[in-house]
Amino acid sequence: MNSTTVRSLLVRGMLAGLGAGLLALVVAYFLGEPRIDAAIAFEDSHSHEHEMEIVSRSLQSTAGLATGVLVFGVCLGGIAALAFCFALGRVGRFTPRATAVLISGAALLTVFLVPFLKYPANPPAVGDHDTIAKRTTLYFLMIALSVLLAVAAVILGKRLAPRLGSWNASVAAGAAYLVAIGLAYVFLPAINEVPADFPPTVLWQFRVSAIAVQLTLWTAFALTFGYLAERVLTPRPARSADADVNGESSTAARTAASAG
Repeated sequence: MNSTTVRSLLVRGMLAGLGAGLLALVVAYFLGEPRIDAAIAFEDSHSHEHEMEIVSRSLQSTAGLATGVLVFGVCLGGIAALAFCFALGRVGRFTPRATAVLISGAALLTVFLVPFLKYPANPPAVGDHDTIAKRTTLYFLMIALSVLLAVAAVILGKRLAPRLGSWNASVAAGAAYLVAIGLAYVFLPAINEVPADFPPTVLWQFRVSAIAVQLTLWTAFALTFGYLAERVLTPRPARSADADVNGESSTAARTAASAG
């Protein structure tokens, strides 16, 4: 794959990420924002201090949300496109569309779902302000471990394939990944800072909306980028010389008949 093709796929990946981000924005606005408003209302009712609002809530829930989600989508689309360029033909004989789905599914699993199960997303009013740095560090550490262990599992599967076969090697590598992630879950510290009287329905619905946003983002990206990548990597078949000659002969015959 030459640099021109990589650049073309990168641009299309970013465009696909932008389109996927637009869909994720709609989901985030209609599913996530009402739960954030409910959490803020809970926080205001339990707080005796009123801080000055630097950025209005209306601006946060519209322009701020749109900027964050769209930039996130474009960046992840570009990174996923580069991962696609590296993985195509190296992880199996998959078509461009199947490879795009595989990359998107792996990203959804390793970058979001696995870290989410250990450190799930929380709305405002959940979490101690003094532990923000610690919680952020642990979350990104979990992402790094998940991605690195997934890469190690792929390498392990490829090395085991000649001896065990592709299916058995994939199962063994997947099992090794799950064991390693389980150990990370056990040894990394747990965080539970949900207030005792925080509405459990709001918390649950907020976390479901977070999953819905990521699922929408990666599904839309996989379908869009897979289509665009296939058009780049699978050129349309050119007409043969015989077809051109036959076409010209037919045109000449029709012209002569009309003249007659």
